[in-house]
Amino acid sequence: MNDEALLHPVLLHHVVNSLGWPELRPLQRAAIGPLLDGDDALLLAPTAGGKTEAVTFPLLSRMARDGWTGTSVLYLCPLRALLNNLHPRIERYAGWLGRTAALWHGDVHTAARRAVLWQRPDILLTTPESLEAMLVSVNVDHRGFFAGLRAVVVDEVHAFAGDDRGWHLLAVLERLTRVAGRPLQRVGLSATVGNPADLLTWLQGSATGSRPGRVVAPGVPAAAGLSAAAAPSTATGSSAAAGPPPGDVELDYVGSLFNAAKVIAALHAGEKRLVFCESRQTVEELGQLLRERGVTTFLSHASLSADERRRSEQAFAEARDCVIVSTSTLELGIDVGDLDRVVQIDAPATVASFLQRLGRTGRRPGSTRNCLFLCRTGQDLVRAAALLSLWGRGWVEPVVPPPDPRHIVAQQVLALCLQEHRVGDRLWTQAWNGLPPFGPGAEPIVRHLVDHGYLDSDGGLLFIGPEAERRFGRRHFMDMTAVFTGPPEFTVLHGRQELGRVDPSLLTEEVRGDRRLLLGGRSWRVTYVDWRRRRCFVEPVDDGGRARWTSPGWVGWSHPLTRTMRDVLLGDDPSVRLTGRATDRLAAERADRSAVVHPGGSLVVRAEGGDLTWWTWAGLRANATLAATLSEVVDPMQRYDDYMIRLRADLDRSQWRSLVADAGQRICLPEVNARALAGLKFGVALPERLARATLAARLADLPGAAAVLAEPVRFAAL
Repeated sequence: MNDEALLHPVLLHHVVNSLGWPELRPLQRAAIGPLLDGDDALLLAPTAGGKTEAVTFPLLSRMARDGWTGTSVLYLCPLRALLNNLHPRIERYAGWLGRTAALWHGDVHTAARRAVLWQRPDILLTTPESLEAMLVSVNVDHRGFFAGLRAVVVDEVHAFAGDDRGWHLLAVLERLTRVAGRPLQRVGLSATVGNPADLLTWLQGSATGSRPGRVVAPGVPAAAGLSAAAAPSTATGSSAAAGPPPGDVELDYVGSLFNAAKVIAALHAGEKRLVFCESRQTVEELGQLLRERGVTTFLSHASLSADERRRSEQAFAEARDCVIVSTSTLELGIDVGDLDRVVQIDAPATVASFLQRLGRTGRRPGSTRNCLFLCRTGQDLVRAAALLSLWGRGWVEPVVPPPDPRHIVAQQVLALCLQEHRVGDRLWTQAWNGLPPFGPGAEPIVRHLVDHGYLDSDGGLLFIGPEAERRFGRRHFMDMTAVFTGPPEFTVLHGRQELGRVDPSLLTEEVRGDRRLLLGGRSWRVTYVDWRRRRCFVEPVDDGGRARWTSPGWVGWSHPLTRTMRDVLLGDDPSVRLTGRATDRLAAERADRSAVVHPGGSLVVRAEGGDLTWWTWAGLRANATLAATLSEVVDPMQRYDDYMIRLRADLDRSQWRSLVADAGQRICLPEVNARALAGLKFGVALPERLARATLAARLADLPGAAAVLAEPVRFAAL
């Protein structure tokens, strides 16, 4: 039987007559059988590859076929904006079968939430954080509400799995499985990833091995596995066949953000251009420069208010001959209309991120996916060339959950006690169905929570204690549902209109004259600061504004990327078009760095001033691991970066050989700065030694360090 014939006939009628589709896409056809059979699945396709329909059509058909009632499908996304964007489309599809879909997240007003609880839509679109807020809320009968739950869809699942939000998501899904009283079909949607089978196994959680699971990826090379020849040594990931992937990609060197604005303003007049930047500050500064050149410009980043972002994205979607400048907020599948061009300032951190951005273009018939890289420094140019070399080999990073999420275990135990009010001190492990690390191995964490007042214990039952109330009890424990701690920011208001948020240092540093901010690509003069409520009021001015935000902890560039940067400096060019400026600057970088790269291994180089530097080209995490392992030879200040490690100035060759001879057998975790513990949310609920061990494991790159120690070391000018 044709797979399309398995879908509900009314739905098929609307696909042809309402959508005007002559046929389904390959992914949409391939997903029908597994999803109708109730299998867990990971659906892989590039951006705009039809993943939403690939999951929604079969689940709606199954809903109708099996008579599901109540809220039977959860649709989880990492961003509220993505949920808002998807809701009208999913609501339309559900309506074809007389079903309903609704939103639930922090921006949904109280009356709409009450309606959701009363009407119980068939499909609920939400975030994991909002889902947990429902589980712990005294206003939600979570057992009644989720009694009919059958399936969970996780959109952009790769965006969860690579950080602590992924552990939080898995833990909440396990608790939800127990609340619903049945196994839940789990379906992940993702763009290209380097390890799809591992990602599916991760998504299945405690059901791994006991439930069927399918990677559905017709025509996606990343599902085929790793070709060792295509990736850097020691790299893990996925690779396609040799040869550059399709796409019109150009690499240029412009030298400054001012020059980048000149190029963007001069090129592709009359077209819609999406420009990606790697920081909010760069977005603001570039937006201002483009507006000064008369370019119709919109901005999007996380510190702009939701209304400001929504207005920008809507205006951009409806306009022509304009630019929207964004951080990664527009990397995921938020629809901003048909794009003509993508421009990248410097380079994103990963090949996977670049693939997402490249996939925003080329959606119209006859158009080509394209991206123009504009690099501001020689080092940015080398990094962009390395990333494009990896892309040209078909290599994509694996998605790897961060190790040892002990702080998430502490958070989950507290959240479970909020959800159930009282939990048996021998039964709490059952809530996560045996999912590591939420099992018996977490007992030391629970003992610590009891000993330090986060939990109280009475008659064999655990419940929320006074210390948890004090630290996390604000706003009915809403702070308990988010696993990240954001830096403190001040809300910026123009009259009653919220513009966004800024770093408080902009309001406290000494300035001459007016204090001016740059927000939304415009300059504002601060008229009043409400320190108690963390608000500041502004009025527009012509220029002079400044932007700044505190960045979260940076873990550096990856081992594969920095290794490929070395390859670029040794003469490897990516399979893309290079402008004359890029070619000339690459030649200059290669000449300048020729003394610190070698094709046969790492280099130890003594500079003219006597400093001794080990050029590993291993990435920050691998170098942190090497510095901790080789403390006998490393500079006592433990100075290192993505590319090199500073060694003791008095070290000679014989000492080196004797001191590092057995290093490969004693690789150890890096030291953790005490101040870093403050950035580990819920770390205060852990014994300090466990909090330090958690951060140390995340700062380490043991395979990368081992690869460096296994290769030859050459000495120069010793």
